Amino acid sequence: MSNPFADPRGRFVVLLNENGRYSLWPSFVEVPEGWTTVLAESPRQDALDYIQASCVTGRRPGTRIA
Repeated sequence: MSNPFADPRGRFVVLLNENGRYSLWPSFVEVPEGWTTVLAESPRQDALDYIQASCVTGRRPGTRIA
């Protein structure tokens, strides 16, 4: 089985913890305790773009990219 975190065709969510750390997470895996979904199921690249934009701009969690 290949790594589901690296699947370029996979569907992912973006998670955020209370320390402001983001995580790319396969959509079929249960969200761990202490993490909140801030981007709904999306293609992998869209999720990575969301994380990148959030880190670069300091955008507040839960806001969407236009």
